[in-house]
Amino acid sequence: MPRILFVAAHRPDRSPSQRYRFEQFAPYWEQHGFTHHYAWLIDAEDDKKFYSPGNLMAKARIFLKSWRRRREHVRMAKDFDLIIVQREAFMTGSTRFERALKASGVPFIFDFDDAIWNMDVSDGNKRLRWLKDPAKTTRIIAMADLIIGGNEYLADHARRYNTWVEVIPTVIDTERYVPVKSEKAGPIIIGWTGSHTSMTHLVQVLPMLRAVQAQWGDRVRFRIISDRQLVDPGLDIENIPWNSATEAEDLAAIDIGIMPMPDDKWSRGKCGFKGLQCMALGKAVVLSRVGVNRTIVQDGVNGLLADGQEEWIMKLGQLIGDADLRERSGKAARTTVEQHYSVHAWRDRYLDLFHTLIARKRN
Repeated sequence: MPRILFVAAHRPDRSPSQRYRFEQFAPYWEQHGFTHHYAWLIDAEDDKKFYSPGNLMAKARIFLKSWRRRREHVRMAKDFDLIIVQREAFMTGSTRFERALKASGVPFIFDFDDAIWNMDVSDGNKRLRWLKDPAKTTRIIAMADLIIGGNEYLADHARRYNTWVEVIPTVIDTERYVPVKSEKAGPIIIGWTGSHTSMTHLVQVLPMLRAVQAQWGDRVRFRIISDRQLVDPGLDIENIPWNSATEAEDLAAIDIGIMPMPDDKWSRGKCGFKGLQCMALGKAVVLSRVGVNRTIVQDGVNGLLADGQEEWIMKLGQLIGDADLRERSGKAARTTVEQHYSVHAWRDRYLDLFHTLIARKRN
């Protein structure tokens, strides 16, 4: 039975990138003959200290523990049939562990879903940004046997350094995200979900959201699902703590999903996942006309795209005032996810690639 060594930063059920680009596929792959070992670094008890400002001594201990742990993973590598490195093997600018994994002779897949060749450091680690080197991404791409990027923007970058690049989007489990018919009365709920790091995008459009609230009054309400609350005196907000076990159910209560983003190098590498979550639930969406959102959404058919405050206010107003438009758009959105952005649509493509890599190694 072939074995996969999955190399990533976080423990299972911690990182959205790992959950949606590996973990949700693993049971199906196991049914088809592939087992895996999850090689992660940061413990639950270390998480808060690692991503909070300060704590330099604690972070030094985490660093040393992670180094020892990853060194052991490298020693294990030769016992596997495939290696998947998700984003990076270690949190510094070094490619030491990727080079060691490559030297094992085991086919090496590099998977990434963000424009990580650009500098992006958590707020809690700004003082340690000197330890990072975004340029290492291109070195990892060059050494891998296969690159899997989450969209064409990422794949185009990877093709500069490697000839075998595949695009596999970040996808939704449509057996878990299921539209639920609701006959509820009350305000139209505009929903957003994301972590505190992406909440900066929401904060940037607060003037637009306040204008929508002022125009529609108590006919609209906002639901924010995150690990950090959003408080604004000009908005009627319901804050829901993010929980991986209930995220689908928490989103199911909304009527319109939004995904505002700036048009910059980092956002162009995003995979549109917040929008896809809402679309899978049969919800109408308004997304920024940025990056892969323009591929996912056909404006006016399976969702709406918007640029600038005036267009955002207009598009949200269209959906708020027209229940039939919300329903038609939501149904088309669900179909889009089922056909192009679901686990079912992509799980066998991974298996094809796995078998091809193993066969090449044997030959």
